[in-house]
Order: sequence, then structure tokens, then C-alpha cells
Amino acid sequence: MKMNNCLTPKHIAIILDGNRRWAKAQGLPSLEGHREAVKNANKIIDAVNERGIRYLTLYVFSSENWHRSIEEVTGLMALLEHYINAKSKGWLKKNIKIKFVGDLSRVSPKITKLIEKLTKKSENNSGMTLIIALSYGGREEIINAAKKIAAQCEEGICSVDEIDESFFKKFLYADVPDPDLLIRTGGNIRVSNFLLWQIAYTELYFTKKYWPDFGVKDLEEAILEFQERERRYGK
Repeated sequence: MKMNNCLTPKHIAIILDGNRRWAKAQGLPSLEGHREAVKNANKIIDAVNERGIRYLTLYVFSSENWHRSIEEVTGLMALLEHYINAKSKGWLKKNIKIKFVGDLSRVSPKITKLIEKLTKKSENNSGMTLIIALSYGGREEIINAAKKIAAQCEEGICSVDEIDESFFKKFLYADVPDPDLLIRTGGNIRVSNFLLWQIAYTELYFTKKYWPDFGVKDLEEAILEFQERERRYGK
């Protein structure tokens, strides 16, 4: 079955789940699962970009993940730093725009500077937009948006009557279209506090494959299933 380019999702979001379980199944330390996850992420980023999909959001580290062991969090942050350094030039060369969403105040100053530098360098790129959800929580994003709107109302910048969906959306972390397709690997059938506002009408696709094993063919299968669904938006 061939993919219908007219029905290809404009925005795919992915929850990269199952890395630690993959490592355990291989008899390896958890960090090796995350290392394989990073390698696989790069393959999927390239595959999405090559298919002309305009937006890709990857859920790489949630706000809840800070509660993991210090050793694992430290290892993950070191891996993230290495990954940004290793891949940023390639992303820029491919005309990819990079955005990071989440509570970046919890990230180390060193990584924050890397993020700011990469975001600035890529801001005028016109290719695919890669959104990396780091230290991200959907409820937290909505609360932060509500606080910003409340502050503006108190200052007289806006009024309560102005607040509607389009107004509210401007205060979320990233001004990009809502995902058409959300993919979650690892077998869990839940959204885990990810893009709670944005996925109101997103098509959900769950697979038992752990993220390190989720290949380009699996991505194509998810897109094919998306193309076979009828999206009515409640109509």
C-alpha cells in the first residue's frame, strides 16, 4: 500500500517510550537504552523530514522524569548535551528549525546555552520544524498559559471577554499547528501528560514496540493507518 501524499499528516508527535525496558530485555544498563533511543530518534527525524512532514514533536524528557535516580537523570542530561552538539550542524544544514518546549529553568545553564544558541541559529530555517519536549508537562503548560493571561488581564492588557481558544493558544510553549497524529511506543495506552491542550482531535496510534526498535517501516505503517481514518472533528 502506498502513502497518499494528500493525506500525509502535517504534524506528528511521538512519545519515545520503552527505552529502559528495551535495555533490560537486552541485559544492558538503562542508559544504554537511552543511548539507542537517541540513535533511533535521528533516523526517524530524517525519515519524517524526507517525507515532507512539516512538524515533528518528540517527547524526550517529562517534568515527572526529574524524579528518577540522580544517576539516570545525570546520564540523560549528558547524553542530551552530546546529542545536541553532535547533531545540530546536520539539522542546520538540512534547513530544520529547532524549538524546545518545557520548563527549561530546571535544565543546567550549560545545556540552556546550547539550546538558546541552536534555536537562534535555526530560527530563519524554512524546512521541517523539530520540537523537542524537554522537562515538559502538559498540565504545567496549561497552568503557565493561564497565569500569563491572568497577569495581562490584571494589567489591563486584555479583558476576560477576549479569551477564546485562539487567544489561549498564543500563550502555550510553541506556536505551531496541533498534531494530526500522536504515536506512542512501548505498549502503554495513555498520553502521559503530553500536549493535553493540543491533542483534542489528534489521531492516536499505539504500538508495543519499544522506541529503539521502532523503525522507518513502523513509522510508515502508522502514517498509513492515519490515512485510512476519517477525521470528523465531532461533525
